[in-house]
Amino acid sequence: MDTIKIKRGTAKMVAHRGVSGLELENTCAAFVAAGNRSYIGVETDVHVTADGKFIIIHDDNTGRVATESMVVEQTDYETLRALQLKQQDGMLRTDLRLPSLEEYLSICKHYDKVCVLELKNPMEEEAVKGIVEVCKAVYSLDKMVFISFAFQNMLYIRKFAPEAEAQYLLAEEITQAHIDTLAEHKLDLDVHYLAMSEDLMNRLHERGIKVNCWTVDDPEIAERLVSWGIDYITSNILE
Repeated sequence: MDTIKIKRGTAKMVAHRGVSGLELENTCAAFVAAGNRSYIGVETDVHVTADGKFIIIHDDNTGRVATESMVVEQTDYETLRALQLKQQDGMLRTDLRLPSLEEYLSICKHYDKVCVLELKNPMEEEAVKGIVEVCKAVYSLDKMVFISFAFQNMLYIRKFAPEAEAQYLLAEEITQAHIDTLAEHKLDLDVHYLAMSEDLMNRLHERGIKVNCWTVDDPEIAERLVSWGIDYITSNILE
């Protein structure tokens, strides 16, 4: 198994939940797979557990990836860490567990990769502050890109990590109001590729806003975005 190579030009490739086209998403195995390839960054998702700790998983519920179904933010950290995960083909592997935030950061540091860290769901201010502190302690804010669909999370990032790169996640049509808000708060954009056009990308770049498109797994679409001058492409399998 391997990734699909594309003509990426100056675009920076980000491994979506690690190389999730090859390994189970958001696991140490997927992060190491990205570390051993040419990706500039490794994207993942962080939740706050019931006891205020930080765990790596995409969904709000563990049922899709684990042998048991639990609501992540209503379950304590140690219970979540004890869950056994299922490989994509359903095979159980004792080495597949939900990573801690520290494990994810440490793997990215070991391989000198940028951490593209999505803050899942609206978080309390102290939780965002705690995540920033862990990132500083384990790695470096210079190697972080914080992303979130929750705009308030982005404002907290601007408060606690004002110089860090941050991308507001959107899956809808991008309006002039969105562009003005991004520019006002010095935020970049992380958007579904179907919402992007060459004209829109030019308008964003004119305001100094970088663009990341997710989740691009079609080489033809990726290379079209590259021709438009995309800054980042997040993919499960393209490299």
